Amino acid sequence: MELSLLLAQQIIALFLMMIVGFFLVKIQLLTVEDSDVLAKLVVYVFSPCVIIQSFVNADYTKETFAGLMVAILGATVVHIIYILLSKLGEIFLGLSNIEKASLVYSNAGNLIIPLVTATLGEEWVFYSCAYIIVSTILFWSHGKSVICEEPHMELMKVIKNPNIIAIILGLIFFVTNYKLPSTIDTCTSSLGVMIGPASMMVIGMLIANMKLSSVFRNPRAYLISCGRLCLYPMITILVFCFSGILNLHQQAPQILLVTLLAAAAPCAANVTQVSQLYHKDALYASALNVMSVIFCVITMPLMVAIYQILL
Repeated sequence: MELSLLLAQQIIALFLMMIVGFFLVKIQLLTVEDSDVLAKLVVYVFSPCVIIQSFVNADYTKETFAGLMVAILGATVVHIIYILLSKLGEIFLGLSNIEKASLVYSNAGNLIIPLVTATLGEEWVFYSCAYIIVSTILFWSHGKSVICEEPHMELMKVIKNPNIIAIILGLIFFVTNYKLPSTIDTCTSSLGVMIGPASMMVIGMLIANMKLSSVFRNPRAYLISCGRLCLYPMITILVFCFSGILNLHQQAPQILLVTLLAAAAPCAANVTQVSQLYHKDALYASALNVMSVIFCVITMPLMVAIYQILL
C-alpha cells in the first residue's frame, strides 16, 4: 500500500509537469509545434540515455539475466493477452482499429521509465527495457498494420528505433560488464533524468490545443479508457498471480510489478502519431490518450495496490 501512495505522488508530480506544458502554450510563450522539438529530444536523446544507464548500472549475473528473461516473458504474455482481448472486442463490441491499437499499446516508454526510477529505484529500470523491446517490435509490426489496415512489417524501422539501438548497446555493455568512462557516464545520467519533465510537458502542450469538453463528451472514450486502465491490467494481475510465473525467479514479484506498471499505463502516444501520418482518425486517438493520461493518476496506484494484496 505504501508503494501505491508513493506511485500516486509521483504520478501527480508528473501530472503537474504536464500542466506546466499546458500553460506554456495557453499563455503563448510556446506553440504546440514547439512540442515536436521536445518530443524528438525524449525519443532520440533522453530515453536512450536512461536505457543505456539502466544496463550499465546492472551487474551481469545469472540472477539478473534470468530476471530479464522473466521480464521479457511477462511482457510477451501481456501483449498476447491484450491482442486477443482486442480481437474479441472487435467481434463483440465493434472496436475500431484506433481503439484496438489504443487498448493493446501503452505509453510505457515515456511514462514508465521516470515512474520506475522514482518509485522503485534506477536499478529496476533495467527490467522495464524488456517491455520496451517487446512493445516496440510489436507496435511497428502488428500495431501499425492494425491502424493502417496494412499487413506489412517495417523491420528496418524497428531496427533503427533509437530505443532498440540503445537496448542492443546496453545488452552488450551488460553481458560484458562494461562501465562507461566517468565523463560519459555523467553526461548520459544527467540527460536521462530529464525524460520525466520533458515527456510530460510534451503531452501538456498537445492537450492545450484540444477542446477537452469534446473529449469528455464521448462515451466511447470512457469505455476504451476503462479497458486500457482497469480491465486489461486486472486480467494481467490475475494471470501473474495465479499462473505460476511468480515462481520463476526469486525477484519475480518485483520484476513483474515493473511489467504491470507498463501494462497499466495510458494509451500509447505512438497511436496518435501513426494515425496522423497515415491520415487515420488522429483526433480520436489523441482524445483517448488525453483521457487515459488524466485517469491513470487514480487507476495505476489502484492496480498496484490490488497486485500487492493478491501476492
